[in-house]
Amino acid sequence: MLPKLITTLLFCVYAHTLSAQTIAVNQVGFYPSGPKKAIIKDGKPGNFYLIRLPHNDTVFSGKLQGPFVNKYSPHATYLADFSRVNTKGTYRLSANGDTSYAFSIRSSPHNAAAMAAMKGYYLQRASMPLGPTYAGKWQRKAGHPDNHVLIHPSAASPSRPAGTVISSTGGWYDAGDYNKYIVNSGITMGTLLSLYEDFPAYCNKINLNIPESRNQLPDLLDECLYNLRWMLTMQDPADGGVYHKLTNASFDGMVMPHEATKPRYVVQKGTAATLDFAAVTAQAARVYSPFNKKLADSCRTAAIKAWEWAQQHPNVLYKQDDMNKQYQPPVVTGAYGDNMMNDEVGWAAAELYVTTGDEQYRPFIKLLPAQYWPLPSWSQVQLLAYYTLSRKGKLKQEVNPGIIAFADKLLAGSDSTTYQTVMGKQAGDYVWGSSAVAANQGIALLQAYRITRKPIYLDAAISNLDYLMGRNATGYCFLTGFGAKRVMHPHHRVSVADKITGPVPGLLSGGPNPGMQDKCTTYTSKVPDEAFTDDDCSYASNEIAINWNAPLVYLLWAVEALAK
Repeated sequence: MLPKLITTLLFCVYAHTLSAQTIAVNQVGFYPSGPKKAIIKDGKPGNFYLIRLPHNDTVFSGKLQGPFVNKYSPHATYLADFSRVNTKGTYRLSANGDTSYAFSIRSSPHNAAAMAAMKGYYLQRASMPLGPTYAGKWQRKAGHPDNHVLIHPSAASPSRPAGTVISSTGGWYDAGDYNKYIVNSGITMGTLLSLYEDFPAYCNKINLNIPESRNQLPDLLDECLYNLRWMLTMQDPADGGVYHKLTNASFDGMVMPHEATKPRYVVQKGTAATLDFAAVTAQAARVYSPFNKKLADSCRTAAIKAWEWAQQHPNVLYKQDDMNKQYQPPVVTGAYGDNMMNDEVGWAAAELYVTTGDEQYRPFIKLLPAQYWPLPSWSQVQLLAYYTLSRKGKLKQEVNPGIIAFADKLLAGSDSTTYQTVMGKQAGDYVWGSSAVAANQGIALLQAYRITRKPIYLDAAISNLDYLMGRNATGYCFLTGFGAKRVMHPHHRVSVADKITGPVPGLLSGGPNPGMQDKCTTYTSKVPDEAFTDDDCSYASNEIAINWNAPLVYLLWAVEALAK
């Protein structure tokens, strides 16, 4: 252990060269008994030192491990593993002449981030004002009342011809824009309701400081209900089909919600939207049943009716360009088009099967070998079905080995990657919304932990949380409002237009995306795990979206619940 005087001098030298580009670490914190790692980028062999603040005492030292390399990156890294340290406090780590940002070791290091990530949904609410009691300085006027929504010609039916006015209030703004999409709400709601099913005792105790916090419903379910009630308005009561989205014909500019007053439409019923709706409402029927039987019965009825419509219309695909050739006005907002319905059929069937116990849904549930399982995304929801079947019902023993095998596949080789995480094992992890890839990998690992209780799965899930909180090639903490090197300029209309320093908190930035589809000119690297820019022009790497926040909320809440 170095004498305190030498340590202090070293710290003073290191402090002025502070660079998260060199030392990458979870900037939010670590659990006393959990894994603790930092990564030195472009490092060299040597020792690292753990410095405790505020007195700058060196309390631990060790040898750097490495080098580690990935095929898709020219940068080698070294690992500093200080998992043996379990004393609570605030620290920095020094190595190779550099010093990290400060971080803490404490009992619930991610509690504030967990609450903020879920509170982000309240801050995305449409159709209501956000007051200072609940929104703080991010208070704003109500936008998009959506009580005068037009039936787009593509959505016309005998009982609702084009131009018919309907009310479809509430719900969450989908992303950086002000539209509302059923398909993306599907995976979002499925993930959040699954969090409640997996950790009900923990969820029941959480107070998010939202307007409904004093009622008898857990706040997580209150917030989900705000979006669920909107989703229910998107079903045509005459036939059970569900409109694909509620949208302007084109995107709004970078203005506040109340300043965006273009006409709003519901657009074309589709099979994907209807099946996603069926899955969510079937799951909601069993989740809300102990609290509100009338609501649960309504959800169950809506789910069955949506399923029946989808059976009669199994291949009504949403193809926006084709639609615009036939109907006016043209709609050029987010398409969320999906050409494959097998996964939506399987998810809806699984949720209905578990909720109703009706054997008619069983033949539609296909249990594929684990090597063919894709990670969840808005267009691929098969794994959501398997998670549900694993936690409830008659098929647990058939599904559980696959979940374990899927998690093992994620784990394989992750200890030799540059950032020592499951995330980034391959260049293909870095897609549009790569942060959600990391979070969904974390959920898959936690599902394996739920079944086996083997710490290797929990530790790997925490490592992906470390990735999102700063242990990555960019050095950014991707959750707005958190970290020393934090995202300040997301592609998010409220954050751009509200004239407040700092973005709306609790929103997950999309993360590195070498596709760079936005053509933003401020990217500094094309290396897959570095292809990120904190610029509001970058909707390809720095937008926010409800389907990205949902797996982060699950990961944060689950890890906090398990730590307790």
